[in-house]
Amino acid sequence: MREVTAEEIRRLENKAVDIRKKIVDLTVVAGGGHLGGALSMADIVVALYYHVLNVDPKRPRWAERDRFILSKGHGALGLCPVLADVGFYPEELMADFNGLDSPFGMHPDHNKIPGIEMSTGSLGHGLSVAVGAALAARLDRAGGRVFCLVGDGELNEGMVWEAAMSAKQFKLGNLVAIVDRNGLCLDGPTEEVMGLEPLAEKWRAFGWNTVEIDGHDMKALLGAFHALPPAASDRPTCILARTVKGKGVSFMENDPVWHYGGLDDEKAAAVCAELESHRPGAPGGASGAGKGATGCA
Repeated sequence: MREVTAEEIRRLENKAVDIRKKIVDLTVVAGGGHLGGALSMADIVVALYYHVLNVDPKRPRWAERDRFILSKGHGALGLCPVLADVGFYPEELMADFNGLDSPFGMHPDHNKIPGIEMSTGSLGHGLSVAVGAALAARLDRAGGRVFCLVGDGELNEGMVWEAAMSAKQFKLGNLVAIVDRNGLCLDGPTEEVMGLEPLAEKWRAFGWNTVEIDGHDMKALLGAFHALPPAASDRPTCILARTVKGKGVSFMENDPVWHYGGLDDEKAAAVCAELESHRPGAPGGASGAGKGATGCA
């Protein structure tokens, strides 16, 4: 991993703004999308792909790579533009995102999109596959870690906790679960649908090394990743990232209505202007917005 400098943090914060704006672009192209959860996970995915993961876009199946599994597969809008930007495929391939015959849909397809480790979208399965991948890597004496981003809404699936129990049993120190803890799912607040708290204590009780951070604090994210125990250690790690659903867009934040939604060009331009105003060093306004039909392109 790169050294965590103030310059590196600023670079990643700027990249997160770029990715959030691209999420808006793709939502307009697709006619709708899972905006809330894609925006909440953006900082996490940026930290991983631009600083942490050891991957080679020219060799997507390189045996020694780190693996990233997006268990909350409905967050594809937040992952696909990152994969394009780091070089897994040309960005123009997403020009008809979610269109007829497009390889890109609301859930990522392992068989169609380079860099996708698992087809996901049916919630609760990703961590079990991540356990299998981590165990296989250890048996093969292959390097690399397995990172799995889990949505908090899917933590009411029993399969997640079977996987958590298995990871401790098999002493998978090369496995890292990241929980996008935005507190909301399709049906409303997670604590009303199926209470999860005390969540950190639950992961610790299952034998995981568990840390809690602000999932939008780039310095905290990088600190958590840099502090991971050696991959050869015998305890998996859970990073419980407290996030805001719809992060960066005032009328979307903490509103379950924006689990899935659409934007017309005028609304998208306003959203991108607001996102641009959050760019580090921005003079309180949208100095970089207003380009292209949606205000993001």
